[in-house]
Amino acid sequence: MQTVFDRRVDQRLITGALAPAAFGSMWLDPDSAGPVPHYPRGTGAVGCDLLVVGGGYTGLWTALHAAERNPGATIALIEAETIGWAASGRNGGFVDASLTHGAQNGRSRWPAEFDQLQRLGLANLQGMQADIETHRMRVDWERTGMLSVATEPHQVRGFRDAATEGEGRFLDKSAVRAELHSPTYLAGLFAADSCALVHPARLVFELARACTDNGVQIFEHTAAETIRRDGGGLRVGTGTGAITAQQVVLATNVFPSLLRRNRLFTVPVYDHVLATEPLTAAQLDRIGWRDRQGVSDAGNQFHYYRLSADNRILWGGYDAMYHYGRRVDVRHEDRPESFRKIAGHFFITFPQLADIRFSHRWAGAIDTNTRFCAHWGLAGRGRIAYVNGFTGLGVGAARFAADVCLDLLDGRPTERTELEMVRRRPLPFPPEPAASIGIGLTRWSLDRADHRAGRRNLFLRTLDRLGLGFDS
Repeated sequence: MQTVFDRRVDQRLITGALAPAAFGSMWLDPDSAGPVPHYPRGTGAVGCDLLVVGGGYTGLWTALHAAERNPGATIALIEAETIGWAASGRNGGFVDASLTHGAQNGRSRWPAEFDQLQRLGLANLQGMQADIETHRMRVDWERTGMLSVATEPHQVRGFRDAATEGEGRFLDKSAVRAELHSPTYLAGLFAADSCALVHPARLVFELARACTDNGVQIFEHTAAETIRRDGGGLRVGTGTGAITAQQVVLATNVFPSLLRRNRLFTVPVYDHVLATEPLTAAQLDRIGWRDRQGVSDAGNQFHYYRLSADNRILWGGYDAMYHYGRRVDVRHEDRPESFRKIAGHFFITFPQLADIRFSHRWAGAIDTNTRFCAHWGLAGRGRIAYVNGFTGLGVGAARFAADVCLDLLDGRPTERTELEMVRRRPLPFPPEPAASIGIGLTRWSLDRADHRAGRRNLFLRTLDRLGLGFDS
């Protein structure tokens, strides 16, 4: 059985549309991001109360909230490259309220606390908006809501069921096409309050500004190489000088953890993204995208898309790739076959935009674990907190994760730290070659399910029973 995305697209159309696409994140392009801040390289010895390792969303939210909780504390943050150069500057800018990578994933794994997780997720989204307003961050923040679209008949029933669970408003074919016109849409589910859109790079740069405004020292091009206990504190070696700290938060996302025990818990999966040139008023009118909702389709291998402030369409997802050896390597990023595949899917979805051209193409590594949402832990006799595993839905969840890390270091139980989701870690991935074989089989099985009206094969059903099945 074929899916809608198996349709053939004229390869000359794809070649022509991709021809002008520059390699690199649209968000990090100075024409989009504006002035890029620069911070000094760490040199010599530094001492602080709290050291944050990692200059993305998680690290910056941690540093900012730590400074607000403890105004007299000395806080430093180090980044191996530049602030926001990795996932925080390359994502789609969807700020989803879900902490569990979707309702279905959360409900199946933590049914007893699912309602609590939903409440905390919405409160975190509201808190993020309040922080943005308090610190006057100019980040193109939009509370647009999220539109999920069904492109296969079996997905329509799932949307009806989700609507009865209070997860959104069901839209039939005519209603969803009135919101955004694509001949592939069979139904929709609109959640008005659970998603915002943001300019990812501006968010990370503005977070860094807010941190320094609150006394945080930020050092770029300062890679953490080792961590060990040092008397009553911790010592982090950076190659340019040691940093001593009473506490450390490891916010290194997809990159290998300084703690060897954590290195099997996540794997890097590469996500590929395209951005169009700005749409003209006539092009926008052809698709009727008047309310600027974030959009995602309902496949196991799904596309996500949205409008930027200057009316470019960001189009990503579907062809997520794992590469043998679980290494993060820039050579995995510029993969022509992936860009051609998702460009073809763009024209299947919006054939009325055959005159559009892509201005940017890029990719980035997502850290995923076996439960598809963040996990936490403590090490170093309670002086080191860490979090990993956001699986591509971390723009909003990173703020919650930062607060959990600070709660864990405080050593006092909170509503957040008492969650089973926080207290329990996922199962690790096996070492190679088993990891590559298992991930490849999972990816093949998910694709097969999309081609068999959503029916999951024995392998996926076994993973489901073990709590390892992908169901977001």
